[in-house]
Order: sequence, then C-alpha cells, then structure tokens
Amino acid sequence: MNYQRFFEDAIDQLHAERRYRVFADLERIAGRFPRAVWRANGRTEEITVWCSNDYLGMGQHPDVIAAMQQAAGGMGSGAGGTRNISGTNHPLVELEDELAGLHGKEAGLVFTSGFVSNEASISTIARLLPNCLIISDELNHASMIEGVRRSGAEKKIFRHNDVAHLESILQAAGRERAKLVVFESVYSMDGDIAPIAAIADLAEKYNAMTYIDEVHAVGMYGPHGGGITEREGLADRIDIIEGTLAKAFGTLGGYITGKRSVIDAVRSYAPGFIFTTALPPAIAAAATAAIRHLKTSQAERDAQQRQAAATKKVLAEAGLPVMETPTHIVPVLVGDPELCKMASDRLLGVHGIYIQPINYPTVPRGTERLRITPTPFHSDQLIVELQAALVETWNALGIPYKAKEQTPVTRTERVIPLVAPASGG
Repeated sequence: MNYQRFFEDAIDQLHAERRYRVFADLERIAGRFPRAVWRANGRTEEITVWCSNDYLGMGQHPDVIAAMQQAAGGMGSGAGGTRNISGTNHPLVELEDELAGLHGKEAGLVFTSGFVSNEASISTIARLLPNCLIISDELNHASMIEGVRRSGAEKKIFRHNDVAHLESILQAAGRERAKLVVFESVYSMDGDIAPIAAIADLAEKYNAMTYIDEVHAVGMYGPHGGGITEREGLADRIDIIEGTLAKAFGTLGGYITGKRSVIDAVRSYAPGFIFTTALPPAIAAAATAAIRHLKTSQAERDAQQRQAAATKKVLAEAGLPVMETPTHIVPVLVGDPELCKMASDRLLGVHGIYIQPINYPTVPRGTERLRITPTPFHSDQLIVELQAALVETWNALGIPYKAKEQTPVTRTERVIPLVAPASGG
C-alpha cells in the first residue's frame, strides 16, 4: 500500500477547493504593535497586522513582559511536567484564583489552550452526568463541537441564537433529564452576541446546566474585563464560564470557572488536563499581570471600541461590504474563496497589510470574508490607509461592493471536514 498517496490526495483536495492554507511568516515588533516583519521568498518587509486576536495589545504591555521575564528568571522556562507529577507552580495557583475572582466563581482551572479547555471540559462534564443531553448552538466553535463529540452523549443542535428552538428541545427532553446547554457569548466570525439572559431563563425553567464560551469577550467587555456575562450582570446565572488567555490577555492558555465541585471533577477526570504538561510559570505570571491590569484599567477597552467603530464607519463610507456587528469584530464580505485568498495576498504583497482570508469550513460557503480586528494601536491614519488599500484591492480584483445576501447556515455546513480543521478563531 502506498500510504503517502492518501496524504497527498488529501492536500490535493484542499488545493482543488481553494481551501489550502498558507501561513505568513511574521515576527511581531515589541513596542511597535501592530507592526511586524514579514519574510517571504528571501524578502523582508515591515507590514501592519489587522487581524490579530491580541485585541488590546496586552501581549506587548510592559507589565506583562516584565512579569514573564521575572518568572522565567526565577523559576525557569518550563513547568517540568503534568501537575500530578511536578506539582502546581505557584504562579498557576495565583492565576486560577485571579480567574475565579474575575468571574465571581468559586474556583478556576487552567488548560494549555482554549481548544483543550472546551474539548476536555464539555466532554468530561457530559460524561459525568447520567444520560446527559447536550444542546449546542449550531455556530459553536470547532473546540466545542469536538468536546460534544468526545463526550459520547446524545446531542441536539439549536438554530443560532434561536431561543424558541432551544426551548422546544428543552421542553421535549423534560425537566428530569440531565441537560447541558453550550453556547458562546461573542461569535467570532459574525461578531454577534448570544441572548444570554433568555438562555439562562430557559435553563432555569427546564433545569439545565449552562456552559458559555467567552473567549472573544474576556478582557474586552464588563467593568473588570469579565466578558459579556459581567457586562450584563449575568455571570452568577451561568454554571461554567470558559475563556482564553491567548486573546485579549495576550498570552497563552484556556480555562474554566464555576462551582468548586464541578471544577474539581473536571480536574480529576479530564484526560486533556490530567495528561498534559502544565502551563509554564512565566506564562501564568504574565497572564495574571494582564488580568490584574485590565481589571482596573478601562483605557484599553475604550480605545479599542473607539477604533473599531471608526474602522466600521470609514470602510462603510467607501461602500465596502462591512457586515454589521455589535462587537469589536469587523467582517468584510467577499463571498468567494478564491477572491478572498487573492484579496489577502494582494493586501500583503502590494500594500503591506496582513488580513487572513476566512473561508469554509470556518464560515459557510458563499460568506467568505476578511476578518478585521482593530486594536487601540490602530491609529486613525492606519484606518485611512486600510480603507485605501481595500478599495484598490476591490477594484483590482473586481470584488462586488454591495454585500450579497448571506447564505443561511445549516448544520451540515458546520461539520468540520477531517482534512481541513477549522482555524483557531
């Protein structure tokens, strides 16, 4: 058997469908965010990054860098193994206490990534509940889908943010059956927000547990950066709040917070936690510094929201098909995978602007887009330069200015193909 052929065929399929992904070789420049060095074909050039998930630039904040350097200097670079083998480094203990306090919960548990925290936590919680039914929003992230799959529990998918559909599923399941409703607060590709209060009402009415993914909201919303649940005063009505340290907090890792019994059960039963090397102390210390800063500083959030609003306004005034969102995410619709990739390539090669193309399966076919994430460090001048670059690119490639009718998302479109895992989002 020619094993190699199967892998070559899988890659050829991606090329044929215009879904093959190429990673840009970028080197961020500390102190000059969002500037970075791009290397390609022996060429080195400074460019501007417009699609980073380091939403507030905290990855280059002096306090965060200093905390990382101090911890690495005092404790070394690695954690030494799993927490069961090597113990828990003290910065990790402090980080979990900080996260629990951020969300007003009894306890927190840190994982090596947001993907792992969702996959391990959802699958473990559902396995521990007898005859659990998982009820999942159809636009949930790939990590949540994988957690649902690995749980082995029965699942039902409710239409995106459709509380009437959710209620029909809850009602049919009955109050006595164990139920876990999993959803996100901010959906990162469309930038919309879940009806959290209505979902919490239904969960209480039908005796269901709730699990919310706040990865694109923590640090960004609420008076202390606790996310949409904090902003809307709903954190106490959600059983498990999951988040990431790798976006607005500018470091690495994922976490869950909730009642001590739930967190302890996940800690004790989740293979994705038990058998994984712990987060290094330097990263834990840096994350804690970022959280503590954003708990007391509103300046970064205010500046980011101001620049996001300015970006939407300036691009819309040029007739570009900006998809309306109530959040910091600025999607610009292209509607064709090949044009989307060509637009991204042209912006980088001609204009020195990096914006990753977002194609299927991360978004449904026909809704391919450029996903722009302004930060406090994207100045008004950079926004004007972005508008000019996008207009030139739209004209050069013949991309429509008027937004197409969005294709309704169906459950089958959200299945993640084996050969093309979704992007990190």
